[in-house]
Amino acid sequence: MAHYALTAVGRDRPGIVAAVSEALLAHSVNIEDSQMTILRGHFTMVLVVAPPEGADLDRLRSDLDAVRERLELEVLGLSPLVEADPAAEPSPTHIVTLYGADHPGIVHAAASALAQRGVDITDLTTKLVEGADPPLYALMMEIAPPGGADPDELESALRAVAHDQGVDLTIRPLEEDVL
Repeated sequence: MAHYALTAVGRDRPGIVAAVSEALLAHSVNIEDSQMTILRGHFTMVLVVAPPEGADLDRLRSDLDAVRERLELEVLGLSPLVEADPAAEPSPTHIVTLYGADHPGIVHAAASALAQRGVDITDLTTKLVEGADPPLYALMMEIAPPGGADPDELESALRAVAHDQGVDLTIRPLEEDVL
């Protein structure tokens, strides 16, 4: 079964999810995975969807384009995905939080330190907290270190990033959620 990524970004308002899901339903497209949130006043969504065999993708794209125009969304697109094995997805084991004065480079420094050690970032959220002078920046990540990774070395590397970036660091084991 073919899978597609549907991405949408637009000024936040009620009805975006309803309109997009209505267009998908009209074409019997199944929403398999999704992530939606508001970023700086813009509603954002990323969906992994599965249209039925023989679906008219040109018509689906046309219907989604009509939704984009009607809701004045900046982005609403459908792109094919290379198939991947969902069972091979890494399992996160820890939550890392960096928090401090906002400035460019925090995400890059943390992501680079993790990448150098083969650590997979499975979820990443940032938030700019205005009202303070300077504004505060919070970065939260779920991470999946590779088997055999030295947790002390990983923590030491992240502490060096925190020191260099002038931010606070917390690392804690991730509690397993059972759905």
